Amino acid sequence: MRFSPTCTSGGPYANLRRPVRICLVYDRFFPLTLGGAERWYRNLGERLVAAGHDVTFLTLRHWDRGDDPAVPGARVVSLGPRLDAHEGAGRRAIGPPLVFGACVLAHLARHGRDYDVVHTASFPYFSVLAAGLARRAGRYRVCVDWHEVWTRGYWREYLGVLGPVGWTVQRLCLRVPQHAFCFSRLHEGRLRDEGFQGAVTRLEGEYAGPAGAPSDSPADDVVVYAGRHIPEKRVTALPAALARARRDVPGLRAEVFGEGPVTAELARRAAAEGVGEAMAIRGFVSDAEVDAALRRALCMVLPSQREGYGLVVVEAAARGAPSVVVAGPENAAVELVQDGVNGVVAASASPEDLGGALVRVHAAGEALRASTRDWYERNARRLSLEGSLDAVVAGYTAPR
Repeated sequence: MRFSPTCTSGGPYANLRRPVRICLVYDRFFPLTLGGAERWYRNLGERLVAAGHDVTFLTLRHWDRGDDPAVPGARVVSLGPRLDAHEGAGRRAIGPPLVFGACVLAHLARHGRDYDVVHTASFPYFSVLAAGLARRAGRYRVCVDWHEVWTRGYWREYLGVLGPVGWTVQRLCLRVPQHAFCFSRLHEGRLRDEGFQGAVTRLEGEYAGPAGAPSDSPADDVVVYAGRHIPEKRVTALPAALARARRDVPGLRAEVFGEGPVTAELARRAAAEGVGEAMAIRGFVSDAEVDAALRRALCMVLPSQREGYGLVVVEAAARGAPSVVVAGPENAAVELVQDGVNGVVAASASPEDLGGALVRVHAAGEALRASTRDWYERNARRLSLEGSLDAVVAGYTAPR
């Protein structure tokens, strides 16, 4: 072990007699790929290292050799050949998860007894099955993050005729003995609906940013999107919504951050809707630039069809910006928005509904920004990563 045999950092870790040896497993790695789950594992690992625990990251190699990422105080183990986890349409390819699962199984078969806990994402599933298969020989505890639990119907929508196969694999993962973590009431309920009988802890906090007071500066007439450009995020709904909103707020503009397989389609639709000059597609930029954009934004807009949590809602509120999200059966981000308090929930991603929600935010003006700041300050601890750490470690160390 690389750490002192006694954890002395205080807080929820003070009563532990030795550091916990933790293996964090996810096939992508922040900041080489950007996404909520990548950031969760990176931030979680850094906090666990700071608390005195022994942390190893297992990830799929998705970078050139020689460019291996480093996390101070932890190990980063890349597995397999260099593979891209996504197809051209932005959806997960099938091959890389299978390769990653096989590599995780081989690693845990050799090194499983080096860990007390293997903590993995549920998706893309084969790492969960690998951890379950090697569990008895490795004598470690399995913890699984269920950011999302998909219904049989959504599996069919996502994979077509292969939907029942995906649903069956998900069901097999639920049968692995584990402590389950989830991040929303929606997916906590679905775990139980799918027959999961084990321990479940709902973690409400993922935000690892500064805890300072949100911005109280006046907003510009700019709406901000920050995220991947993939079909499920529905970023291509923004041009028509912006065009609709500009009928009531002629000066309204949009800044769109991120990239992805639908970026070209986004630009095409912006031109077709006549808002090309009013919508700046910025690509990937520094965190400081996104931070500055959110601080001056009228609102953050997240038209996603599917979200397991919606961290960007919290990030926006921490900077004083209300959020616009879209109601839907797969969207847990609506749980983070109190309509009229820290944002607006649009009924759909149609131009009338989404554009109308932007107009509502503009009409609410500074009063909505003030209530958003108040909402964040009241909920900051609950929504912070630190607020979840004690629950995570309790899951690691609870009696079996």
